[in-house]
Amino acid sequence: MSFVLAIVGRPNVGKSTLFNRLVGKKLALVDDQPGVTRDLREGAARLGDLRFTVMDTAGLEEATDDSLPGRMRRLTERAVGMADACLFMIDARVGVTPTDEVFADILRRSGTPVILAANKAEGRAGESGALEAFSLGLGEPLSLSAEHGEGMAELAVMLSPMIEAAALRVEEAETDLDVEEGEEAPERTKPLQIAVIGRPNAGKSTLINKIVGEERLLTGPEAGITRDSIAVPINWDGTEMRIFDTAGMRKRAKVQEKLEKLSVSDGLRAVKFAEVVVVLLDAAIPFEQQDLRIADLAEREGRAVVVAVNKWDVEENKQEKLRDLKEAFDRLLPQLRGAPLVTVSAKTGRGIDRLQAAIIRAYDVWNRRVTTAQLNRWLTEMVEAHPPPAPAGRRIKLRYMTQAKTRPPGFVVMCSMPDKLPESYSRYLVNGLRDHFDMPGTPIRLYMRSQAADNPYKDRKKSIPSRLTKHVKKGATKKG
Repeated sequence: MSFVLAIVGRPNVGKSTLFNRLVGKKLALVDDQPGVTRDLREGAARLGDLRFTVMDTAGLEEATDDSLPGRMRRLTERAVGMADACLFMIDARVGVTPTDEVFADILRRSGTPVILAANKAEGRAGESGALEAFSLGLGEPLSLSAEHGEGMAELAVMLSPMIEAAALRVEEAETDLDVEEGEEAPERTKPLQIAVIGRPNAGKSTLINKIVGEERLLTGPEAGITRDSIAVPINWDGTEMRIFDTAGMRKRAKVQEKLEKLSVSDGLRAVKFAEVVVVLLDAAIPFEQQDLRIADLAEREGRAVVVAVNKWDVEENKQEKLRDLKEAFDRLLPQLRGAPLVTVSAKTGRGIDRLQAAIIRAYDVWNRRVTTAQLNRWLTEMVEAHPPPAPAGRRIKLRYMTQAKTRPPGFVVMCSMPDKLPESYSRYLVNGLRDHFDMPGTPIRLYMRSQAADNPYKDRKKSIPSRLTKHVKKGATKKG
């Protein structure tokens, strides 16, 4: 198990900047506006020869009620309990504040080892604040600059004995386990990447918390709570997964603030890296224009798609509503015809098992491969049933078909005049592929190619052989 370091502190002291530096990527959103981070974000950190897990947390605020800051504080305190050590950051340019003193006392009583860091200590402006940090009673403060990378070597020196001690404890615990002789460890596989996307307040974070079985993500009645795309690892009934919670996506015209633009961009990036995308709808207002745009985005990115309708527990006429949903789905999203449509309740957990089965099924279809022999037998039947058109009196010939790729399935058809084959005939073939080879809902890519394109002599003019050229010249001379 990896050593976990939680970065905690007041809002806007530079926690996310340090997190990004340690993981070597701009994973966490960074902005001058305080309180950007709200959820717990984990990342694989690398500092010299040290390898560990770093956790970015929400800014600590003096709020203990059920308000948004209060819920954020409880989530951060939970991260402190989960971590092997905490890096408590203050702003060296501001100095020690009353809020810093309150949370320093909380960390002292937590029992978790604490490293005190005075960030933004570069130059003379931060010298006095770094010295003032001694008053917190957490030992000698580490002066660093997360933005400029100063103090990273000193941080590695402080972390090294902690990581070694944690590794020793894990090793001792493993030796105490009774392992049968000859027993092999289970084969590790890459986790299945799942992104949950949808409009604001559709219940994405609540759904993921219910799947995980704990309050891992910040939730509440306020729309737009989630800002970062947070990856949550989970073993879901034996399948290793990473579920990405994303910010709610509103219409582009309504997205004006810089921070919301960054959040939406982060969500789009999560879709591109996902393998299965769960499009979460609100049962009260399903299939609005923004829902259709979001679902179409997932299809255009070539992801396997599952449509989940949340808040199903409050619906009264469930059978009638489900019939209307299926009709609207087939009519409004024909490009995803046959994709799973699952009703769930993130609040009660009803339908979660069906959602998991739909995700696994969509992933299997997304990876499906069909043999070339099967494809060409099927292509012959499709052409006989409905021949391609004959522009200018010349029939387009479909000669050969093969599967070029998976994830999503992609097929190549060798034919004459591919540029003149209408889009309607390509749709006819794609729909036939879905029905015959049982590939409902998954994006299918069909490429038409001409065999003449591979002919190196296609555009060459016919020339007379040199020996014939000599005879032609002699004949012309005699006539002259």
